[in-house]
Amino acid sequence: MKGTKVSGILKLGIILTLYATVACVGLAFVYSATEKVIEERQQADLEAALKELFPDADGFDDLKGAIKSPDPSVSFGDQYKVLRGGSVIGAAIRATGASYGGPATILAGVDTGGKISGVKILESSDTPGLGANAGSPTYFVDKAKGLTFYGQFAGKSVNDPFEVKGDVIAITASTITSRSITHIVKTAGSAVRTWLETSGGVK
Repeated sequence: MKGTKVSGILKLGIILTLYATVACVGLAFVYSATEKVIEERQQADLEAALKELFPDADGFDDLKGAIKSPDPSVSFGDQYKVLRGGSVIGAAIRATGASYGGPATILAGVDTGGKISGVKILESSDTPGLGANAGSPTYFVDKAKGLTFYGQFAGKSVNDPFEVKGDVIAITASTITSRSITHIVKTAGSAVRTWLETSGGVK
């Protein structure tokens, strides 16, 4: 009787182990498939953002970390040489720095003339309705001109002061966020311009 009971427990244990194994394998497949879909979607979003910053571009070459940040408070991620007809017309870079609610990540493009071609706010944890307006396409720092916070950087020279409440219009009641994003954009823009002049084949 005792042997039968032990045998039953062992059998149950084996069955449970098999179920757990099958479940783990199933979860691994689901995670693998989901991870691939997420990566593909992120890549598609990145390519769309790059085209938004450089509408005339017909190619983007991965620079594989060639552009280094001159400021330890701002880290660089994805970075691309932007091409049209085989010629370099600029470069784009993903940059992350501290903001009011946590890290903020932007994508900035710089053309060969040293001007910001555009900025996209990719991630921000700042306060909804306040600092989060930095990336809102419906929040305008200049309503008359329909100018968004991130939109005001397009066309600025990387040599401009980039001073909030000076040549940069602040987000209402969000000076810290405004200064943080502006600093990230300035750092990224300056680094990209330096790379274009020294290694990008642009004079």
